Amino acid sequence: MNKIRVLLVDDEPDLLLVMSKTIESWGYRLIQASNGREAIAIVTDNKADIIILDYLMPDLDGIDTLREIRKINAKIPVIMFSAHQGGVPIKGTENLGINVFVPKSSAESTLRIAISMLENKIEKKPA
Repeated sequence: MNKIRVLLVDDEPDLLLVMSKTIESWGYRLIQASNGREAIAIVTDNKADIIILDYLMPDLDGIDTLREIRKINAKIPVIMFSAHQGGVPIKGTENLGINVFVPKSSAESTLRIAISMLENKIEKKPA
């Protein structure tokens, strides 16, 4: 069985470790990136089905990373992961095709639901 590949992008090593173990325990194949450039390379190599992308990162933030990702894959489902409260859209992201905004404060419970909802949005690749 092909597991859905979830790309988790965050610059906080502790959060990457904890959330990676959690997401894998839900039955997904987890791919980690600690910055936007790594994430872009992974998407370029077509190695992710769903992206969980941190909003605030040094060098290349989540918005700039997503702009580059959208040039490569306009349809890949994206969850914007942020310390921004309430899960509300962040100004300037209206046209970037973000499927869900998840506040880090409720990450574990909300992410599981969000990933599950996005499974049907994954483009099926020919076998």
